[in-house]
Amino acid sequence: MANYIDASEAARRLGVSRQSLYAYVSRGLIKAVPADDPRQSRYLAAAVDQLAQTRRRGRKPREIARATLDWGMPVLESGLTLIEDGRCYYRGQDAVQLSHTASLEEVAALLWKIPVKAAFPRRAPMKLKAYDSLTGQAGSTPASETLLPLFAVAARDDATSAWRTDTDGLARGCGDLVRLLTAAALRQAPKSAPVHEQLASAWRIDAARATLIRQALVLCADHELNASSFTARCVASTGASLKACIIAALAALSGVKHGAVTTRVERLWDALDPLDPGKGLRQRLKAGEDIPGFGHPLYPDGDIRARALLATILPAFEPAARFAGEVKQLTGEDPSIDFALVALRRYLALPEGSAFLLFAIGRSTGWIAHGLEQRTTNQLIRPRALYTGERP
Repeated sequence: MANYIDASEAARRLGVSRQSLYAYVSRGLIKAVPADDPRQSRYLAAAVDQLAQTRRRGRKPREIARATLDWGMPVLESGLTLIEDGRCYYRGQDAVQLSHTASLEEVAALLWKIPVKAAFPRRAPMKLKAYDSLTGQAGSTPASETLLPLFAVAARDDATSAWRTDTDGLARGCGDLVRLLTAAALRQAPKSAPVHEQLASAWRIDAARATLIRQALVLCADHELNASSFTARCVASTGASLKACIIAALAALSGVKHGAVTTRVERLWDALDPLDPGKGLRQRLKAGEDIPGFGHPLYPDGDIRARALLATILPAFEPAARFAGEVKQLTGEDPSIDFALVALRRYLALPEGSAFLLFAIGRSTGWIAHGLEQRTTNQLIRPRALYTGERP
């Protein structure tokens, strides 16, 4: 059966604007087929992909490199996460469906191809003197800012070093990294309880609503070659430990175009009138500013992860529903996972910065998976640069 896509998806696959897509149609390079709505057109996906390949082959190296590194493909082969037709799959299993019942530990085991009990056994308390000392000095510094240094002090390189051949030891080391990151987020000693239960206990959330924390962690577990996961793979390709991969990925996640989008959403939310957010949003758009936390290039019809998480939150949390509704009316954009995490934090009255912490803890399982997968290639990621400076 032929697979047709809409104009937005066709333009995205071609790496062009909608106007350029229509120009291709007028020049006969691609055929538009009427959709059910007479105001719209459909395009045969195979024809669009073939034209995209032709364009990539015919462009200059500089243009090819730019397109590849800016939401382009292919970059690296991976068997971890597939994003296709508005859905997200972890090793072939629907991520949203998994989020309804699975724990982060179970999803980690799926991504790592390691039994849950091997990666997350009951462990005796770890003795972490340097970590305990540094935790005591954190004071009132936000947990999102102390996450990286506390984790760096708590974790050890040798447990997940590239030279390890002890399969069981490596499995435990991977699980310990997630537990140590969770401990660093909460500034407490590492524990063996499921991550979502640890977070819910520390944040005083009852078991019923702890389900939302578990779901958020699962939905954040991996998302293909995002900036932080690609960073983790680059570090893994050098032969560094998985601890080093997480440290590098955390640094990438802290950027305002990645994980720290949650911080931008928080600041915007605070600045809006809770009873009339539309006024502030319109002023922002008129000033040429964007609205963080809405729209996603890989989900033309809306981020499926955000939709799943917000399905429970929006009906019970009017401020979030009003905010998202106003943005939809003004821009046509749906919430991304970043907005959903902030809405969750506010709905559950979690400490500020918790949205970023949930993102980091959940995504750490994906970082480890990318590190493990990269090791199997025995390949150093070392692209060449296109020199644009003064010639000698």
